[in-house]
Amino acid sequence: MVNVTRLASGLTVVTDSMAHLETAALGIWVKTGGRNESAGEQGISHLLEHMAFKGTTRRSARQIVEEIEAVGGDLNAATSAETTAYYARVLKADVPLALDVLSDILTDPTFDAGELEREKSVVVQEIGAVQDTPDDAVFEHLQDLAYPGQPIGRSLLGTPETLRSFDRAALGGYLGRHYHSPSIIVAAAGAVEHAAIVADAEQRLVSLKGPAAVAAEPATFGGGMRVVRRKLEQAHIALALEGVAQTDPTLFSAQVFSNVLGGGMSSRLFQEIREKRGLCYSIYTFHMPYSDTGMFGLYAGADAEDTPELIRVVVDEMTGALDTIAEAEIARAKAQMKAGLLMALESCSSRVEQLARHIVAYGRPLPVDELIARIDAVTVESTRAAGLALLSRGRPAVAALGTGKNLERAVELAGGLTRLAA
Repeated sequence: MVNVTRLASGLTVVTDSMAHLETAALGIWVKTGGRNESAGEQGISHLLEHMAFKGTTRRSARQIVEEIEAVGGDLNAATSAETTAYYARVLKADVPLALDVLSDILTDPTFDAGELEREKSVVVQEIGAVQDTPDDAVFEHLQDLAYPGQPIGRSLLGTPETLRSFDRAALGGYLGRHYHSPSIIVAAAGAVEHAAIVADAEQRLVSLKGPAAVAAEPATFGGGMRVVRRKLEQAHIALALEGVAQTDPTLFSAQVFSNVLGGGMSSRLFQEIREKRGLCYSIYTFHMPYSDTGMFGLYAGADAEDTPELIRVVVDEMTGALDTIAEAEIARAKAQMKAGLLMALESCSSRVEQLARHIVAYGRPLPVDELIARIDAVTVESTRAAGLALLSRGRPAVAALGTGKNLERAVELAGGLTRLAA
């Protein structure tokens, strides 16, 4: 049973009690992420997420993890463009402990100077790991091209230069400006009691009272082309067009369009480019919605010499789908989406993440029946219309990593995608 309580402070508590479980997943979601960082703050949201676990006045960094792991649980956190989440998975009896630890790290962090210097070094290594992983690095370039000069386009990890500039005062100031009750959601699913979670959250997070944080600046999709020369065995190409926002009424049709093109092994691009032509090992499409914009696009890894042909086929398949998508493909994509949704409901961790995402996006948890109805409402006509809208939203962003003279040609061909769609 799903319950929602909004406290006078503005804090939202949402729970999904699952009586048949003996475990629970719970967390604190803050509606603050990379998009909320001002000039010079790039990477501070992610560093704050790391430093929250590095000690409070009540617990050392080691005690924080030992208290949870001593009862068989685990702690984790994640930073995105629009949210930062701190969460735990524990047994039923240990839910109060988990909420106490999660509350403690957000209301009373010490930001110890020694821990801060060590953690900045850890994040610099994380930046290096991304650069050593070309299928991650190409998306860093893609995001920058899609939203140039904007917080949403910058790497969530920051840069070695920005990281070195952060001190205890910077972290405390950022937390004090953005971590206020109206921007916070406490979510729990599994073996939990709503009233108990509400009472604990109200008591433990009382110090986070304050006004709602200033909204992030609106996103403006840019686009452009970039080839980064790297000595790699494969070339890595990613392209994106402006997608639709999380609350856009065409969202589900846009997601079906993406799934038909490259959402699985039966998709058009996988079958045509990998199975029939053998032009790549990996290829897929994606649609990532944000609060006010979105990114629809594609990633492929291939031999650099094959990239122009690969992109020609991509362009043909994407533009051709506007007129040829069939009912059977729509039905298959919708079945995949519904199966993924329903399978996730079997996990309390997936449920709690969905609850928090819905509160952030819609202000309420969407019932499963409503989600299924939205998927079922997608038709061939609505999918084609959504596809046409996606392919008509200005110039794409196209990034490529690798070597070989054909990469520039491939990127140029991808840049013509919207012209051909028109």
